[in-house]
Amino acid sequence: MSTINSEHEANVVFLELNHGVTNAINSQVVQELSESIQAVKSNPNIHAVVLTSSNDKFFSIGLDIPALIDLDEQDFTVFYKSFNRLCLDLFALPKLTIAAITGHAVAGGCILALCCDYRFVAEGRNLMGLNEIKLGVPVPYPADCILRNLVGDRNARDIMYHGEFYPPEDAFQLGLVDRIPPEEQLRPTVIKTAETLGADSPTAFQLIKRNRVEPIITRVHAGLEEREQLFVERWYSDFTRGKLREAIEKF
Repeated sequence: MSTINSEHEANVVFLELNHGVTNAINSQVVQELSESIQAVKSNPNIHAVVLTSSNDKFFSIGLDIPALIDLDEQDFTVFYKSFNRLCLDLFALPKLTIAAITGHAVAGGCILALCCDYRFVAEGRNLMGLNEIKLGVPVPYPADCILRNLVGDRNARDIMYHGEFYPPEDAFQLGLVDRIPPEEQLRPTVIKTAETLGADSPTAFQLIKRNRVEPIITRVHAGLEEREQLFVERWYSDFTRGKLREAIEKF
């Protein structure tokens, strides 16, 4: 069964995360979402991508810890590098991208949302945040750089240092969220935005977006290999293994 549902509406494609209720991110999710993004990239008839969930409980809980914890270091490294490549591909996609969030978007789920141009979160108790520090690992370097550029160093510091989850109003104040429509208005709001921005001149939009994202991507690539290795080392530390097993009990 596919973990990504695809639905077209005019020049907009909706990519729905569809991996159980929590949309935990494993190798299959990474591969299939990567393939979907590449297909969108090469389709001139698609002007915008909406990343969303097939349910209203979770956008995504983040990495699929139960599926990843027993991988050996080599296999986990392959997965982790693939996840970072997916994030950078989504961030650099030369189309308008919107995360339409119903439910919680935390850890790796929050990271996927950060890689979109906009984040629209439905009203209600839909939490967002990066709790990596509470698991004993750093926030992945691509997400760290993207977050600092998005919300500023001061807010990024607090978001990553504290590892808290924020309701929509707090996330908006921090700069994580762009709009908080009522849940029944989320899809119409997304579609209206997607049909408006960049539709008149897709090429100009692509160039403007490239100017925005390219300096961040260049910075990421300059330090990515070293920081990926440091993340993997922390993942296999005794402290983090204990924290991960505690997290599995709550999964």
